[in-house]
Amino acid sequence: MSTFIYQKPAELLQTLIRFDTTNPPGNERACIEFINGLLKDAGFDTTIVAKTPERPNIITRLKGDGKASPLLLYGHVDVVSTKNQKWTHPPFEGVIADGCVWGRGAIDNKHAISMYLCAILKAKAENLLIPGDVIFAATADEEVGGEYGAKFLVEEHPQLFEGVKYGLSEFGGFNISMVGKRIYPIQISEKQTCAMRMDFHGAGGHASMPVHGGAMAKLGRALLTLDKKPLPVHVTPPVRLMIEYIAKAIGGASEFVLRQLLNPVATELILKILGKQAVLFSPILHNTVSPTMLQASDKINVIPSKVSLGLDGRLLPGFTPEDMQVELHALLGKDFDIEVVDYSPTLYNLDMGLFDTLSNILKEADPQGIPIPFVGSWVTDARFFNQLGIQTYGFTPLRVPDDFDMSGLAHAADERVPIDALEFGVQAVYKAIQERN
Repeated sequence: MSTFIYQKPAELLQTLIRFDTTNPPGNERACIEFINGLLKDAGFDTTIVAKTPERPNIITRLKGDGKASPLLLYGHVDVVSTKNQKWTHPPFEGVIADGCVWGRGAIDNKHAISMYLCAILKAKAENLLIPGDVIFAATADEEVGGEYGAKFLVEEHPQLFEGVKYGLSEFGGFNISMVGKRIYPIQISEKQTCAMRMDFHGAGGHASMPVHGGAMAKLGRALLTLDKKPLPVHVTPPVRLMIEYIAKAIGGASEFVLRQLLNPVATELILKILGKQAVLFSPILHNTVSPTMLQASDKINVIPSKVSLGLDGRLLPGFTPEDMQVELHALLGKDFDIEVVDYSPTLYNLDMGLFDTLSNILKEADPQGIPIPFVGSWVTDARFFNQLGIQTYGFTPLRVPDDFDMSGLAHAADERVPIDALEFGVQAVYKAIQERN
């Protein structure tokens, strides 16, 4: 790699994509070793820590003058599977075509690693004076829970992040179109994972003698209800902030309509009026469950006396698994058992202290852009660093064509990112590491 790779973020991203870090199993070591070589060649000291040898994490530090607290830039190098997907270009070749870098991880999340690396390598090469240290971390295992990555770092090596108040990571800082406006969401908060299992019971027996009203029938009624009826509306402070920003940015009659989302009496009606755009708002105004797994009889001629349904639950910030259970029983009745099988909390300590700085950087780079705070319906490694008191902002800035669907490409076939957008992002991150109090 060229000494001046920081001038070529697309070339760097191509190389990162060519490491197949599909998780499971991850096998992030070769990718991390490559990053380590880049940093070492540029004069950085690095720290590599790992729960298992094949799944390491790397941390380095760019020294500042101590006037500001350290800023953490972090992202993950593992990616999701491409199984059963049809790609225009092979997903691990990092092909450049149609002005884009194509491949698994181009958006989630190797483009962020590429931009963050380019920014700190550029700062190092140019002896940039910065107000505080910048800590860069490339982690393993974000896509399957963080046990070998961010969770491991926070629990076993918290001293590496001492004094950090703010972090930049996925998912945000890129533009989307809304009512003719160019909106730049900056993620400030996200939901919590709450995986559950529902067990339905009923009479079993030989399948030649049908049972009515049994476990399968109870399951069917529950699935139909979950498909038709949402859980209750909740307007949390970060979601209120997000909707107020968007409404003000859009203005006119649309502003009035959007503000009605904040009235629980009117929320469901407004979501129907919004049509396809409701997908941006509905998940962050409700606790949600998605049925994903089913276990019943292991023989086709046996009627099961017990059926288990796996649910991917997502809790709003500030809510607990007990809240979810209460809401599910209120919606579905009491004729089932429910157990929480995995819960990963997000602490509720929103800090907007860096938002205006990031917002101003984007407005300077794109005067027509409108930055807004954003709440993700997903979870990221931010939930682990939050336990150390670190407020993460989703800031992987990109200026993409107005018809380019960033969110629709993550985890999907033909994942890709425009080369020009990467260069936009490097410059925005470069400013972010300078413009801090």
